[in-house]
Amino acid sequence: MSTSIPPQESNAAHSPAKSRGGFARVIAAAGYSRDGFKAAFLGEAAFRQLTALHLVLIPLAFFCPVSRGESALMIAMCALSLLVELLNSAIEAVVDRISPERHPLSKAAKDMGSAAQFVALAALFAVWSVILLG
Repeated sequence: MSTSIPPQESNAAHSPAKSRGGFARVIAAAGYSRDGFKAAFLGEAAFRQLTALHLVLIPLAFFCPVSRGESALMIAMCALSLLVELLNSAIEAVVDRISPERHPLSKAAKDMGSAAQFVALAALFAVWSVILLG
C-alpha cells in the first residue's frame, strides 16, 4: 500500500504577485530582473568588480585564438561567476533582513555563499588557463 500526500493548494492563485499570466508575466519578470541587477550593481561592490572584470574578459574571449566552442565556454564561465555573485548577494540580503544580530547560522550562510563564489572564480580561472595555455 502506498501512502500519498494530498496535493496542497497553490498559494500562487491567491498572491497578487503571482496573478499575472502569459506575456504580462514575462514582462513583469523582466522588470524584477532589471531591479535585481540594479540592486546588485548599486549595493554590492563585489558585483561591480566582477562586472568590470567581465567587461574585459568577455570581449577578450572573442579575440583569443581559440575555437568558437572554447570561446563560448570562456564566456559561460564569466556568466557563471556573475550568477553565483547574484545568488550570494541575495543570501546576504535575506540574512541581513532576518536579523542584524550576529548568529552562527547567519555566518555559516554568508560564508557558504562566499565559498560558492570562490569555487566559481577558481573554475573560471582554471577553464581560461587550460584553454589559453593548452
